[in-house]
Amino acid sequence: MFKHIKSDIPASIVVFFVALPLCLGIALASGAPLFSGLIAGIIGGVVVGGLSGSKIGVSGPAAGLAAIVLTAIGTLGGYQNFLVAVVLGGIIQIIFGVLKAGVIGYYFPSSVIKGMLTGIGIIIILKQIPHFFGYDPDPEGDWAFFQVDGENTFSEIINTVNNISPGATLIAIIGLSILLLWDKVLSKKGKIFQLVQGPLVAVAVGIIFYIVTQDSEVLGISKDHLVSVPVPEDAASFIGQFSFPNFSAITNPQVWVTGFTIALVASLETLLCVEATDKLDPHKNVTPTNRELLAQGTGNIISGLIGGLPITQVIVRSSANIQSGGRTKLSAIIHGFLLLISVILIPTLLNMIPLSVLAAILFIVGFKLAKPSLFMKMYKLGWKQSIPFFVTVLGIVFTDLLIGISLGLAVGIIVILLKNYQNSHFLHIEDNSDGKNKIKMTLAEEVTFINKGAILKELDSLPEGTYLELDVMKTRYLDYDIIEILEDFSLKAKERNIDIKLISKRGVVENPPSYIEFFKQKPKSNLSLS
Repeated sequence: MFKHIKSDIPASIVVFFVALPLCLGIALASGAPLFSGLIAGIIGGVVVGGLSGSKIGVSGPAAGLAAIVLTAIGTLGGYQNFLVAVVLGGIIQIIFGVLKAGVIGYYFPSSVIKGMLTGIGIIIILKQIPHFFGYDPDPEGDWAFFQVDGENTFSEIINTVNNISPGATLIAIIGLSILLLWDKVLSKKGKIFQLVQGPLVAVAVGIIFYIVTQDSEVLGISKDHLVSVPVPEDAASFIGQFSFPNFSAITNPQVWVTGFTIALVASLETLLCVEATDKLDPHKNVTPTNRELLAQGTGNIISGLIGGLPITQVIVRSSANIQSGGRTKLSAIIHGFLLLISVILIPTLLNMIPLSVLAAILFIVGFKLAKPSLFMKMYKLGWKQSIPFFVTVLGIVFTDLLIGISLGLAVGIIVILLKNYQNSHFLHIEDNSDGKNKIKMTLAEEVTFINKGAILKELDSLPEGTYLELDVMKTRYLDYDIIEILEDFSLKAKERNIDIKLISKRGVVENPPSYIEFFKQKPKSNLSLS
């Protein structure tokens, strides 16, 4: 784990600056105490990062759960009752891991995962435009199209035009320039520029700018455009920020429903993120998904016990980690400790960081996820790849992450079914020189109920007097539904003077009296026809 510490420490600092506003913003969007987002970020880094088998994934509070949390706090009668559901959700996730439900993560099509990454990249850019110009009514981490401030993604951008903060915009432009200079030029000039990351310099310059210009009427940045970490007066007030679950609420059936919802949604988001992160990883590590569910479940139990929000692995922090050169789980763990140390020792300093500078950092993250060249690449791969990709992107931009993924997955399944429908059999016209149509139909290796429509259509279109050669020699699995179709067609064939020659490893038969009885026979080799 310490082999790549020179890469992991700089990466962890970048992830820290990305995670800090997101932890606070997601807590605000969830209607939860601000400190609860920081607790989730710390647990996600230190506990989940330590237990996870992912080398570059980073966990923390998830924007996809914000709406669920907001509703549940009101429905369950308070935040402490809600924490019981978080603990239960963690226990259920551990059960998922023990039952090896993580295998679900391997069944998301590549086109949908790429669409997810691209859609999130576009969302990051669109959502950060208002923050970049110093317009911050919508909290960081609100990724949904319809926002908690009553606006939507595009109306918020339009409103920004009349609410530009000169100071916040200027330092955002300076910060973005530093990041681009560091990424394109300085990082190639020497090791010092690789150890000291551009985001750290941009944030430091942002703090200096705030201090220098705070008395300026034009360039001064007001406190509502800065990071807002809770500042405890003493140790007692710091400890007082923690909340604890009210376990007397465990008899409320709604608590259990919420717990299961959290477990299900958090597990799906985590598995999606794991698949996406592994695709982004330049070293192509493979994350053990069942172990990830166990790690996430443990993290959610601990987070719920001390007042934190639900946790998932999250793509924004994970991609920032990868882009910054993170190599092992040490990066995620250090970022968790940085969150913990900073909120204890330097919360006042953190509250001098302009949100517009952090928006500039997220701009870079978003652009690297949604490179324009990827759109052309997916288009050139053909409609079977491009349609699920574009549907996923549009779904994420105009709804939210899970709905977008669901739409892309639905389209991907339709594409698979359509191709399956088309590839169930092969037809070849043999000869019609003697006045009789001779047609050979060769069935595919696996023929299921999905292929019923295509085969029925083909059989019904055979003209009278046809000689049909039905070849199932290479068919390893023949669904009973298809055998029934053949059985029914044999009656029509007699009426239409159609002769059928059945070729299989069970033997060759002319006009078999019963297909059901024929396929009940023991095959001559290892066929699975049923």
